[in-house]
Amino acid sequence: MNDTTGAGTGQKVAVITGATGGIGSAIVTAYRGLGFAVVATSRSISRSEDPQVLAFSDDLVEPGAGERIVAAAMDRFGRIDTVVNSAGVYIGKPFTEYTDADFDLIVGVNLRGFFNVSRSAIGAMLSRREGGGHLVNISTSLVDQPNSQVPCALASLTKGGLNAVTRELAIEYAAHRIRVNTVSLGVVRTPMNPEATPELAARHPLGRMEEVDDVVQAIQYLERAAFVTGEILHVDGGQSAGH
Repeated sequence: MNDTTGAGTGQKVAVITGATGGIGSAIVTAYRGLGFAVVATSRSISRSEDPQVLAFSDDLVEPGAGERIVAAAMDRFGRIDTVVNSAGVYIGKPFTEYTDADFDLIVGVNLRGFFNVSRSAIGAMLSRREGGGHLVNISTSLVDQPNSQVPCALASLTKGGLNAVTRELAIEYAAHRIRVNTVSLGVVRTPMNPEATPELAARHPLGRMEEVDDVVQAIQYLERAAFVTGEILHVDGGQSAGH
């Protein structure tokens, strides 16, 4: 933990994983813009000068990571209203070329990381008398529309699991007013993928690469959409509809 100033008792709090990535850092900024206090977590993260942002370093694949992150959020801000599971790993290669290390890394971050944080966060949400809460996951439209030019079986295996558990958890916790949704993306222009090449743009029927702001707008919509749960929201320029 980086400082000790707490949020006001009525202020909502969001936990954002993968908070130092191009998408994750933009989500942190967006939730601050919505008036949330934020717990921003990644394996390596610098102290925030914003007293309403707690920068917390942990490795999501390690046992106990979710409990530590949630405990830090509760200790600092006293509640958790939203979790955005933004942390993710993508390695694209032919299926037979994946290694055991690739499998452990991708499954560890994409599934174990989701499980560690979400399980603890839902427990914290359930502990509030008034209930309620929101989980948002990040998936890929390659789950729905595979591309022969983009072999990515482990992305489909893990992100497809997130799509499925989104619907299951939405039903399991609907009576507690905990919503669970997923944003399913195309190819996003980020510092790791900065070039809007014709080949990448062509994967989207709308003819351009996805921008980080497209992702942020979708998450903001889901945050405000109080009657939407169990939704896989495709924000992919039409990629999931076909080519």
